[in-house]
Amino acid sequence: MTFENLQTVPRSEEVIDKAFSRAARAGRAKSGLEAQQSMLQTAANVVSDNLENVSTSWPDFDAIDPFYYELADAVIQADGADVGGVDELRQHLSEVTWASRQAEAIRDEYQSKLRNVDPELARKHRKQAFARLADVVEEIEGDLLALNGARDTLRTLPDIRADEPAIVIAGYPNVGKSTFVNAVTNARNEIASYPFTTKQVRVGHVERDRIRYQLIDTPGLLDRPAEDRNGIERQAVSALEHLADCILVFVDASGACGYPVETQLALRDELAARFEDVPVLTVCSKADRSRDLEADHYLSVETGEGVEELVDRAVEAVDWEIELPFEEG
Repeated sequence: MTFENLQTVPRSEEVIDKAFSRAARAGRAKSGLEAQQSMLQTAANVVSDNLENVSTSWPDFDAIDPFYYELADAVIQADGADVGGVDELRQHLSEVTWASRQAEAIRDEYQSKLRNVDPELARKHRKQAFARLADVVEEIEGDLLALNGARDTLRTLPDIRADEPAIVIAGYPNVGKSTFVNAVTNARNEIASYPFTTKQVRVGHVERDRIRYQLIDTPGLLDRPAEDRNGIERQAVSALEHLADCILVFVDASGACGYPVETQLALRDELAARFEDVPVLTVCSKADRSRDLEADHYLSVETGEGVEELVDRAVEAVDWEIELPFEEG
């Protein structure tokens, strides 16, 4: 998983305390000029190494799957984290990298000042170096806080695999997408009667003929121009564009979801036109309330009608084949 191993990002105070406490221990092991040199070396190295670890623990956003890039961009904005998207996140990482390099430069500058001087002057230079190290780390406090907030958000993203077939569930809010996914998989998404309950892309799994299929429950997707869609809706679009081997468009013919059937069908038509190479099935999702809809499948999780049959139909539409190793002879 792209983000699950992200480390907790320390606060500036934690980095400074760690650096100076280790430096104090290093200084106690020696005396005179050597003690001051050892303290400077230790403190600067701790600062530089810790900040470099923050930067390198993040994935290369130029190399990750486009789905994860766009999902991360949407999620960290939608979640209210103090980061405006991946571009801002990269800027925060750049500032942390700068601070790591500054710590190294301060170390090198003051180590040269500590050569062949008396211990008292060395102590003054070392204290100046410590003050500058602290200033550098405190300068990026906001960057560290923003990165940790983004880290907490991104670690919650689902583990979606490009090498497994994906059935994406799309539709307006409150049309029964999460209810269906929960009924047929091990996913446990919150169910409620208000829009946008699903605030992130969620994934559950079903198995047919030893093939594992990902059922991806997307946030409610409204039929409006891309530039008017919020971060939550952009997650759904990203899932559709990069993952879908089959799209199930849920339509509530009863209108109990709060959106007119005609509006829901307009979204279905938009998706069908946009994803010409992907099977798009119309699902009448609350068939126990109303069947007044021309659909590919009629479903009622409430009564159990068509639940497993819909999974089978989606699997058939995906038409996924296991790639077997080439055998000669």
